[in-house]
Amino acid sequence: MPTAAKLVAAVAFAIVGWIAANAYVPVLGADFDAGPFRELVALIGLVVGWRVMGPDAGQGYKHSMGSGLKTAVVLVFFALLLFSVREMVLQSMKMRYDGPTDAVLDVFSLMLERAREMMTAEVLGVLLIGGIIAGILTEKASKRWS
Repeated sequence: MPTAAKLVAAVAFAIVGWIAANAYVPVLGADFDAGPFRELVALIGLVVGWRVMGPDAGQGYKHSMGSGLKTAVVLVFFALLLFSVREMVLQSMKMRYDGPTDAVLDVFSLMLERAREMMTAEVLGVLLIGGIIAGILTEKASKRWS
């Protein structure tokens, strides 16, 4: 059931995802073609905000801050998964794997590698502060429009 809290959560986490992607792009180097990277992370944030943060609204501000952090972690997980699968497919088209099992297993090593690259103060700060602020905004929307 659509609610104002779900809408606010979706928009807030789309913004958090977009800003976090902008903070992450410089880490990837000058040869990285960002393409629709920022927009796809924002889309993941939109879906995760609606599905994860939205239903948790209305349980108080302390709970909403924790739910905001949880939602930021889920956002990071699915963004890493999506782009690791993309990278695996690109590498598999260059015949870099011996078989499908090697390709699937490499997705997880790619996720870990990208997660290590992401551990910068800028990206973590955006996710931490943005997740908390988005959680509080969602809670305010829940209290105001419920």
